[in-house]
Amino acid sequence: MLQTIEVEIDAQGRVHPVGLNRALPAGRALLTLLTPPANEAAILSEAALAEDWLKPEEDEAWAYLQPGT
Repeated sequence: MLQTIEVEIDAQGRVHPVGLNRALPAGRALLTLLTPPANEAAILSEAALAEDWLKPEEDEAWAYLQPGT
């Protein structure tokens, strides 16, 4: 039977199950490493900030930085 569990890997490469109330059974497993993008905070906040970014007042406020204006 296939089972998926969440684990954390420490700096020494040891695997620690998260929220599992028993030891991992001996045997083989496949491990998928999940690495968040370096700019995860920016990606997560983009939608919320876009509401303000897209207002005409914002374009007017920053117009002096645009070439040819």
